[in-house]
Amino acid sequence: MTLEITNEPWKLKKVALPQHTDHGGVMWHGAYLAWLEESRVCALSSIGLPYKDLIDKGIEMPVVDLKIKYRKPIEVGDEILLESHCLQRRGVRWPWYSRFLQEEGDVYAEAFVDLVLVRLTSGKRMLVRNPPEDLQHALTKLQSGPLQSS
Repeated sequence: MTLEITNEPWKLKKVALPQHTDHGGVMWHGAYLAWLEESRVCALSSIGLPYKDLIDKGIEMPVVDLKIKYRKPIEVGDEILLESHCLQRRGVRWPWYSRFLQEEGDVYAEAFVDLVLVRLTSGKRMLVRNPPEDLQHALTKLQSGPLQSS
């Protein structure tokens, strides 16, 4: 897969704590997922759209596809910079690309995540093909990256 990324990444600094790791001191795979979600939620909040506002509107963003390429293990005490890019929407899919980095730039892992927007209506989840104007504006800001988001 070839990526053409033209925006600055959304950044989140993390430290691998004992609760993120298995008994061998290596980060557990589920912790990667939690950090990826935290990165997306923080990016939304930073542009003035807290995730709770989406929930209040009946909109959710479930993951429909996920791929993580592990390059080297994250261990207890490792300081990680998570860089995430909101990519151009593809139909109903909202793709993100993220890298787990050491400060020196070494890549621990790469993640490709596809979300979709859904609205809960009468107990059914319906795909949101045309997001409300405020959400579309937020998606555009996210795709532009943090430098253009203010």
